[in-house]
Amino acid sequence: MEELIHARGHENVTARHTSTFELTSDDYLTPAGDCILAIEADRVPAEFDESFVQACQRADATIVATIEVDGHTERITGQGHPDLTFASDRSLVCRTSEYVDDRTVAVGMDAAAADLGRDLVDALADGAELQVTLGVH
Repeated sequence: MEELIHARGHENVTARHTSTFELTSDDYLTPAGDCILAIEADRVPAEFDESFVQACQRADATIVATIEVDGHTERITGQGHPDLTFASDRSLVCRTSEYVDDRTVAVGMDAAAADLGRDLVDALADGAELQVTLGVH
């Protein structure tokens, strides 16, 4: 089961955050947003299919985020959590920690923004299009 999100990079993308990565539906990014990979996301967690949400709420769920930008691909794996609500209508966050709020779509991820390849990050800083496929198993 998968959800697909499209967004675009921005000149302020730095991807320096060491415990999260985020996509936002906002149309701007300040330099303080060091976890944000892309803006103008075309989907937010509140719009995800209910069966996908329920699958992610299983404690034994494996969640894989496949990030594709300008010929570069990164695959980050984490897990589901019973407290995931998928309630945010603005942004989605994947976390290396177990912290959960309304934006969280996966916890225990094996990488964060700072771990992404710098060629991918540079492309995002140049405004490249991004595609994230979230899969739950």
